[in-house]
Amino acid sequence: MASSPLRLSPAPIKFGTDGWRGVLGVDITVERLLPVAAAAAQELTHRAPEGLRSRTVVIGFDRRFLAPELAEAIASAVRGCNLEPLLTSTPVPTPACSWAVVERKALGALVITASHNPPEWLGLKIKGPFGGSVEGDFTAAVERRLAAGGITAPIAATSHCFDGRGEHLEGLRRKLDLTALVTGLKAMNLRVIVDPMHGSAAGCVSDLLGPEASELVEEIRTNRDPLFGGHPPEPLAPYLSDLITAVQQSTAAGTPAVGLVFDGDGDRIAAVDENGRFCSTQLLMPLLIDHLARARQLPGTVVKTVSGSDLMRLVADAQGRDVLELAVGFKYIASEMLAGEVLIGGEESGGVGFGMHLPERDALFAAMLVLEALVEGGQPLGSRLDALQQHHGGASHYDRLDLRLQDMEARRRLETLLESSTPQEVAGAAVVEVNTTDGIKLRMGASHWLMLRFSGTEPLLRLYCEAPDADRVGAVLAWAKHYAEAA
Repeated sequence: MASSPLRLSPAPIKFGTDGWRGVLGVDITVERLLPVAAAAAQELTHRAPEGLRSRTVVIGFDRRFLAPELAEAIASAVRGCNLEPLLTSTPVPTPACSWAVVERKALGALVITASHNPPEWLGLKIKGPFGGSVEGDFTAAVERRLAAGGITAPIAATSHCFDGRGEHLEGLRRKLDLTALVTGLKAMNLRVIVDPMHGSAAGCVSDLLGPEASELVEEIRTNRDPLFGGHPPEPLAPYLSDLITAVQQSTAAGTPAVGLVFDGDGDRIAAVDENGRFCSTQLLMPLLIDHLARARQLPGTVVKTVSGSDLMRLVADAQGRDVLELAVGFKYIASEMLAGEVLIGGEESGGVGFGMHLPERDALFAAMLVLEALVEGGQPLGSRLDALQQHHGGASHYDRLDLRLQDMEARRRLETLLESSTPQEVAGAAVVEVNTTDGIKLRMGASHWLMLRFSGTEPLLRLYCEAPDADRVGAVLAWAKHYAEAA
């Protein structure tokens, strides 16, 4: 695995769309992490809802290098705030911490994870008493506490531990008819191949579906590997060759398969259809909207981010559902879930949440609902998605390109250029609409757009494109890459 040279000094402590993250040993050190955890715990106490008497802060961690040890360290910081840390006994998917907060009526959770970031990264996520990620005003207050100083000293002691993974899985069992799901999968003769990408969701699908499904379920890359096989544990097609091959081989041998993949901390999902096609939430969200609104007839609005496929809106419109479009970041979706009735909310990057569950992404719950939708439709994933697209105006294609910029100064130059001289044409097509909800989205027609958005944590430009065919997607992304590099 090729790594970039380490920076010689840490970046300022600044929270992104979901937590504070950075390079382990440079940005993330014990000396820096302890005051951040203490400031977060103090802010959780300060903002505790009226009537919440708990002094408990749930602490979880993923499978990254030193994550268990740093989780124990921040427990000391929480104790220093005169609060009670409750530590998961094993690595857990981040949604397990959200579940524990709600079930135990805790003040919130602190999770040691860098989610889908490269292997050398680590970080801290903060969950509020409602179970979802805290918003920007909360993290800004944490940053102000750090700047003011006076953070309390940590207190070393033996932490109380609990089975966060097991409690989360048991909670999912109560919300799903897994017996009917397994029966349906057997009737379809549909094999389920799971890739947790060496992350903390390993073994969870097998445990959920139980021994009755042992002949149907196979999991790969379940061992802990802090290097994640040399790639970021992000559910993107270039990192899933093993899963794609396994699915194709099963289908070719006469047993159609569906691949399910989770990111490093188990809050993002993607899939692979029976033909080996990568299916991001650009395709899974429309499937879930259709299933929950039409088949389950559950109430609520559809919430999508500005980078989400137009197909999401088309399916929602067909089911008579209102659609709300927000900036990227699940915390914005969570706010809508807390404020009103939401059927489903999701991001292009794999985060999906449900109004009848948590105001947070939960990839395991989403995976079970995807399987439920396939059983209800009686078709494997690829056939089901093709039929859905044709019913709603024909297929479109999508891809995303992450372009690493030279440094933060290059990012600032490009931001200035986009703001002062917004492109009026993209790869030969006129821009008919400009959306600046998050980054800049240039629309050239129906299901035909390009979006440029900067990462909240790295000098990285994310290029998103949806177009009527794959060649057009490639042409637009190539144009955008050239445009960005020439700035």
